[in-house]
Amino acid sequence: MWIVVGILAGAVGLFVWGRPRADIVGVLVVVALMSTGVLTPTEALAGFGSPVVILLAGIFIVSAGLVNTGITQRLGEFVVKVGGRSEARLVALVMVLSAGIGSVMNSSAIVSMLIPVVLAVTAATGLNRKRMLMPLCVAVMISGMMTSIASSPNIIIESILSQRGITPTLGFFGFTPFGVVTLAVSVVFMLVIGRNLLSRKKTGADDAHEPSTFDVIESYGLKPRWHLLHVSADSPLVGQSVAAQRQPLRDRYGLDLLGFEKHQRSAPSYVSARPETVFETGDLVFTLVDAQQTSAVSTDLRCQVTGPRAEDERREVLQNVGVAEVMLAPESKSIGMTLGDLDLATAHNVTVLAVRHRGQCVTENLSGRTLDFGDALLVGGNWDDIERLSDARRNFILLNMPAEYQQRLVAPGRARAAVAILVAMVACMAFGWLPGADAALLGALAMVGAGCVRVDSIYRLISWNTLVLIAGLLPMATALAKTGATTLVAHHLVSTLGDLGPTAMLAAVFLVTALVALYISNSATAVLIAPVAIEAAQALHVSPQGFAMTVAIACSAAFVTPVSSPTNMLVMEPGGYKFSDYAKVGVPLLVLTMVITVVMARVIYLPG
Repeated sequence: MWIVVGILAGAVGLFVWGRPRADIVGVLVVVALMSTGVLTPTEALAGFGSPVVILLAGIFIVSAGLVNTGITQRLGEFVVKVGGRSEARLVALVMVLSAGIGSVMNSSAIVSMLIPVVLAVTAATGLNRKRMLMPLCVAVMISGMMTSIASSPNIIIESILSQRGITPTLGFFGFTPFGVVTLAVSVVFMLVIGRNLLSRKKTGADDAHEPSTFDVIESYGLKPRWHLLHVSADSPLVGQSVAAQRQPLRDRYGLDLLGFEKHQRSAPSYVSARPETVFETGDLVFTLVDAQQTSAVSTDLRCQVTGPRAEDERREVLQNVGVAEVMLAPESKSIGMTLGDLDLATAHNVTVLAVRHRGQCVTENLSGRTLDFGDALLVGGNWDDIERLSDARRNFILLNMPAEYQQRLVAPGRARAAVAILVAMVACMAFGWLPGADAALLGALAMVGAGCVRVDSIYRLISWNTLVLIAGLLPMATALAKTGATTLVAHHLVSTLGDLGPTAMLAAVFLVTALVALYISNSATAVLIAPVAIEAAQALHVSPQGFAMTVAIACSAAFVTPVSSPTNMLVMEPGGYKFSDYAKVGVPLLVLTMVITVVMARVIYLPG
C-alpha cells in the first residue's frame, strides 16, 4: 500500500510541476507499478486495451468528421444569423450551441472550431471578444456534463461502476439533467454578472482578427481589380487552355487568371488556373483586371464581366481557391531570376498576382520583374497547390495564410452522411444496442468509409497524449483497490464526515474532486477520486451512483484556472485573458455548480 501511495504522490507531484509531459507520467506510473511488483505486467498494461481508451479514440475521429464536413461551421453561422448584433442574444446562443455540440463531440475540437466564428462575430459587430470567448469556454466545459461520452471522466467513471458490478450505471442520458440545469444557471450568470466581471467595455472595434482573402488582396491594392468572367458559348476562349491564353490575356488586358467555377454537373466544381485547364461554355473565371479594361474584355472575348460575389456567396469558392503571401528564402535559387523565368504557373500551378519589394507593391510587368532577397509574392491558386510551396523551403517561405485557409472543409458535401453516422452512434449507445467502444469504433470506421475523414489523417486526429495518459493511470485504480488503499481512504472519509450525513459527504466529495482537478488532468482526477467516493457511498449504505455522478460533474467544472483544462488554455490568448479573469468567473460558477450537483444528486439518487 505504501509503495502505491508513494507512486501516486510522485505522479501528482509531476503533474503539478508540469514536467515531464502528462502522458510520459502515465507511462512512468505503469513502469513503476510493474517494476515494484504491485501489479503483474498484464494488470499494469491492461489500460492500453481498455474499452475506455478505444471509445475515446473513436470519439476523436467522429468529432473530426463533424468538423471536416462543416457541421459545426454551419451551426456557428446560424448563431451569427439569429443573434444579430445583440451581445446578450449572441452569448446565450453561443453557450447553448457549444454545449449541445459538446455533448457528443471532443471539447478541444469545438473550441478550436468556434473561436474563429466568435472572433468573426466580434469583428463584424464591434463587440468585445473578452466578453464573448469566456462564455464559449464555460459552455464547452459544461458540455462535459451532458452525456456519458461528453468527457473522458464520464467514460472512466462509467467503466469503474461497471467493473465493480454496480448496476445500473449512470446511463447515457443520466448526466443530462445535471448538465442542462448547470448550463441554464451559467447562461443567466454570464449574462447578468459574468460579462461585467471580465470587462465593462461592451465594444471592441479595435480587436485584431485574422485577415481574410480579400483583406490580403486589398493590402496589395488589388481588391478593385477582382472580377468574374462569365464565358459564353460564342467566346473565342472556349476550347482554349490556360497555358495558351495566360500570357496573351496578361499582355493585352493586364488580366490575371486565378481560378474557375465549372458547371458541367449539377454541383459546381472549383479548380485553379492550371496550365492544362480548358475554358468551357458556362465557366465562371476568377480574374484580376483593371475596371478600365472590363469593357474591352467583354467586347473582345464576348464574356460578361461582373464584380465579386456577395460575401456570403464567396465561402464555397474560397474553400478551394485563394491567395497567400510567399517570401523568398535567404538561400533561394530564385533570387536574381525573373518571374517569367521562374514560371510558377507551370512549376507549382500558382499565379503570381503582385510583388512587394521594400514595402512597395508592384502589379505591372511582372513577368520581367527580377526577384530580390526579401521580396514577398502574392500568389493565387488552389489551396493544396499553395500549401505545397512550403515543401520547397529552400526557395519559399509561406508568410500569411488567410482565414479561409484555416476554415476550409476537408470533406465538403458529406455533412448529411456525418450527421447520420453521429445519430446512429448515439442511438446505439443510448439504447444499449452495442457496447460504447463498439459503437464508437463503428462510427469512426463509417466516417472514414463515407469520406468524412481521410484515411491518411486518422492518426493525427487522435489525441495520443490523452489516450496514453488515461491508459497509464487506469491501472493505478487497480493498484489502489488491490492493496486496500481505496477502502482505507473511504473508511477514513466516512468516519470523519459520516455523522454529517450524505449531503455533507456529497459536498465534501465535490470540493475534493474540484480541488484536485485544479492541479492534475480531469481524467487523472476521475481515476483517483471515483473509487474512493464509490467505496465511501457503499460504507454509508447509500447509492454509489450519486457519489459517482458528483465526481463526474466536479471533474468537468474546471472553471477556476487557465491550466485546469485545455479548453481554458485555447481561449486565453485570443481572448486576452489573465489568470485573475478565470478566477473571477470560475469561483462563483464552481460554487453554483456544486450547489446544483449536491441538491440534484441528493434528490435523484439519495431520496428520503
